[in-house]
Amino acid sequence: MARATSRLSAAEGRQGTVPKRLLSVATRLFAKKGFDRTSVQEIVETAGVTKGAMYHYFDSKEDLLSEIYGRVLREQMERLEKFAAAEAPVSERLHSAASDVVVTTIANLDDSKIFFRSMHQLTPEKQRAVRNERRRYHERFRALVDEGQASGEFRTDVPADLIVDFFFGSVHHLGMWYRRNGPLSAEQVAEHYANLLLGSLSPDS
Repeated sequence: MARATSRLSAAEGRQGTVPKRLLSVATRLFAKKGFDRTSVQEIVETAGVTKGAMYHYFDSKEDLLSEIYGRVLREQMERLEKFAAAEAPVSERLHSAASDVVVTTIANLDDSKIFFRSMHQLTPEKQRAVRNERRRYHERFRALVDEGQASGEFRTDVPADLIVDFFFGSVHHLGMWYRRNGPLSAEQVAEHYANLLLGSLSPDS
């Protein structure tokens, strides 16, 4: 994954539409047919590129799958770092981070659903790489809870790890029930989730 990611980053400055188109097509085909029933030939034909062009950016179909989810994780990590470093009370920073991860997850719902459905198709090495990225995000998010508990702003009778696991269990479940044409917008769901998290951390709860 590291090799494909570095290729992607270098390539985007020169010919960004090619890797983006490949990822877009792969996401659509994986969602429609499944990862194992989608061939490299079908991806490149639909994207309008050659196999050589694809292998210039990605080593394999597995690398496409890894990148589909990896790009979402990287975007969320960058945004989390900005929220965490802001000049605001920890409760506000955590609320913003919690809202954001819901909104960005819903915005990339197909990517997340495809990945969780197909993660077992990756090599053990690639699975570990993705789990490590996801763990890094959770640990940074948990650090905000730790900060609030240390300052007395959040309750301390529930371990921060348990609170974070409970919250992200709900976030990862979004793909099971959220519908874009449903009664709640992504922003409304995000506000409810963030309020539930902050409410569960209140010393008065």
